[in-house]
Amino acid sequence: MNSKELVMNAIHNKEVERTPWVPFVGCHAAKLIGVTATEFFRSADLIYDGVMKAYEEYNPDGLPALFDLQIEAEALGCELQYADTNPPSVQTHILEQGKTLDDLKIPTEKDGRFPVALESLRRIVASLGDKIAIYGLITGPFTLALHLKGTDIFFAMYDNPEETHKLMRFCTDVAKHTAKMYMDAGADIIAVVDPMTSQISPDTFHEFVTPYCTEIFEYIRENGKAGSFFVCGNAKNNIEEMCSCKPENVSIDENIPLDYVRDVCREHGISFGGNIKLTLTILFGSPTDNIQDAQNCMAIGGNKGFILAPGCDIPFDAPAENLKAVTSVVHGNISDIVEDESALAGVEYELPDYANEKQVIMDVITLDSESCAPCQYMMEAVRTAADPYGDKVKYIEHKIKDKESVVCMMKLGVQNIPTICIDGDVKYVSIIPDYQELSDVIGEYVSRKEK
Repeated sequence: MNSKELVMNAIHNKEVERTPWVPFVGCHAAKLIGVTATEFFRSADLIYDGVMKAYEEYNPDGLPALFDLQIEAEALGCELQYADTNPPSVQTHILEQGKTLDDLKIPTEKDGRFPVALESLRRIVASLGDKIAIYGLITGPFTLALHLKGTDIFFAMYDNPEETHKLMRFCTDVAKHTAKMYMDAGADIIAVVDPMTSQISPDTFHEFVTPYCTEIFEYIRENGKAGSFFVCGNAKNNIEEMCSCKPENVSIDENIPLDYVRDVCREHGISFGGNIKLTLTILFGSPTDNIQDAQNCMAIGGNKGFILAPGCDIPFDAPAENLKAVTSVVHGNISDIVEDESALAGVEYELPDYANEKQVIMDVITLDSESCAPCQYMMEAVRTAADPYGDKVKYIEHKIKDKESVVCMMKLGVQNIPTICIDGDVKYVSIIPDYQELSDVIGEYVSRKEK
């Protein structure tokens, strides 16, 4: 059984001889070949070179051709901000700029950066398609809807559900067409990546996501391919709903206990994947930490229907030796690595004396709002609600890609990201509050300071 067969058997919930390893290499591939992420995401040649380098370095059983959850939004008219060490992020929402849904057309292979994505995918498949499983990643319909409409979608779901369903219908059609382009180009597995679904309740998920994603996964099956439902953030309450959409696989990050996902997925006969820690292990940990984390995940996952993977897109600056350490575990050739020093040893962060500060201080713990959609929209919500209070409120983003931010997170007692803390109190965990609620809560803290 070669690497590709391992992944395909595991994703179809079958027993395999060893755990398959799928590092989700996106912008990290740019680092591997010595270019910026901005250059990488705009060039079919660089994407191809980066994926080939990741294959050479990490001996994976599967790889994504491209990890970019903004490609559909850009092709539909949203403006992106490119960054040297992160994927691009959506800066403008086309439906907030005078356009209506009737003005938008489903992107084709000639629109936006789809020519770049498809050319690189075809070349990757030609070189590696008989050796490893190639993933085509598409933006899930709810996350795409948020890219198009902005955070107003959270109000629209309640104030105008009919309009929201119309938007979800359009985004579903975009997802299906994108999936078809990637399947025709040779992708073996279509991952529907919908991180913003971690921000809604199971009831809201059931109404606005389940029918549409179920349709997408059925469409993927009809085309002879496998589908994976990929979510970031604390989506534990929605795992049952994700399974009810009938994907072949559910993939999660470290915000959700892997044993819980295993048990729910097995009840539904669905495979599962994850959840090596992106920051504390892959980015900041030692090779030993990565070996231990991988071994723990593999012990929980077992040899049926489990794919070992990081929780999301591997950070640009992740040390290659950490990922090679995971590879050594998977292939059973762990080398002698002795590293006793903690990745956070000597790193300090002093929390403010919140009670005696003149300003209300909002600490927003994120992965990175430039690369993580839930983090981006949580920061937008904070800015929108806090700015009217002027200098009475100060907000700080703590990106846990930085060691000091990890220490800050630990001192605040934050367990999941993204999270909003106000004057040291954990207020919103992996949920984006609506404007009025957050504004009112900030107002209460401001009033306390003024007394």
